[in-house]
Amino acid sequence: MTNTRTGSGRNTLSRRQLLKAGAGTAALFAAAKLNFPAGAFAQGAGPEVKTAKLGFIALTDAAPLFVAKEKGLFAKYGMPDVEVLKQASWGTTRDNLVLGSEGNGIDGAHILTPMPYLISSGKVTQNNQPTPMYILARLNLNGQCISVGKDYSDLKVGVDSAPFKAALDKKKAAGKAIKAAMTFPGGTHDLWIRYWLAAGGIDPDKDIETIVVPPPQMVANMKVGTMDCFCVCEPWNLQLIHQDIGYTALTTGELWNKHPEKSFAMRAAYVDKYPIAAKALLMAVMEAQQWCETPENRDEVAAICAKRQWINCPVEDITDRVKGKFDYGTGRVVDNSPHIMRFWDDHASYPYQSHDLWFMTEDIRWGKYAPDFDAKALIGKVNREDLWRDAAKALGVAELPASTSRGKETFFDGKVFDPENPAAYLKSLSIKRVEA
Repeated sequence: MTNTRTGSGRNTLSRRQLLKAGAGTAALFAAAKLNFPAGAFAQGAGPEVKTAKLGFIALTDAAPLFVAKEKGLFAKYGMPDVEVLKQASWGTTRDNLVLGSEGNGIDGAHILTPMPYLISSGKVTQNNQPTPMYILARLNLNGQCISVGKDYSDLKVGVDSAPFKAALDKKKAAGKAIKAAMTFPGGTHDLWIRYWLAAGGIDPDKDIETIVVPPPQMVANMKVGTMDCFCVCEPWNLQLIHQDIGYTALTTGELWNKHPEKSFAMRAAYVDKYPIAAKALLMAVMEAQQWCETPENRDEVAAICAKRQWINCPVEDITDRVKGKFDYGTGRVVDNSPHIMRFWDDHASYPYQSHDLWFMTEDIRWGKYAPDFDAKALIGKVNREDLWRDAAKALGVAELPASTSRGKETFFDGKVFDPENPAAYLKSLSIKRVEA
């Protein structure tokens, strides 16, 4: 890993230099100019604009955006006026991306990886009007969980959802509604909980009702019995345990180890109009990811995430899991979990096209796209791993992924996704809405 972290490296300004440079914006601008890696911009040109509006949802995998703002990394790369704005839900994020900052919306966001595809294809937008999006980086691997209500404490439901099926069938037979909550139709949480349910023989469309609940509202809704289980990122799973409302059945890395999760995406219009500014934003986010990955920084990552302007929750709802300690709330405690959230290591930041293809294949599975939809063609437009590589080289990143594919991926139930043959993967799945 290159030594580009905040407060270290040969390009970092000393306090004395900053004071000499003056106060306020002038100092920030001077810092930005002096801190650019050599050759970052042609003819020494800075970003075309100094600002961008970036959205986020109150989740720990938005930490790189929080850190980039708090640690002055956006300013370091010539973007001192970046706004990082809390969104109420993923639906709000979508609507504000469609508007763009010119329409009082946002230019980019911390986002569920399938969403830029659903937005670019017009599948989830008003009147099905496409808004072209680019994925510039992946923000993290792992780190989501599926939680179950306290009513099922005796079952101690885990990665195998089959025992959960019997309990749900019993409740359904008694005439009671059974519901699974996720955060956005076709998004990552929707796909994780569907995969988990279906692997245990539970049809997520026929045996249980899936509902949409914004992440920060999950715990309150579970408390009043709105749902039987939910899938979301932290801190909401651990908060559920701390409030004695439910427990963690599994962390999603147990479904698929080192799985991709959120992305840093922007409106194509912004990137095309301001390519230097987009690169500056990307470099700031990537440096923040490196900082977040460092073990000795994880306590501060938790402290930053907990702040009012970001997640706004007790820091104890964040710290353990961001450091890799998982108390499942059932008596099971795992220290140094192999499924800790990754921000940089294991090529966490690189947006593998093969991973985007899995998400799109699963959305075909559940009827979000037609079976003959040309997923690879859309990936070629939305996934801008070329921009990531350009930014990585400017940052001096030593190890770049050798391919746009991470190769075959194996899931907990033995299913294998081969990016060269997604149809075979679809065919292997017993519960689906499409015939492969």
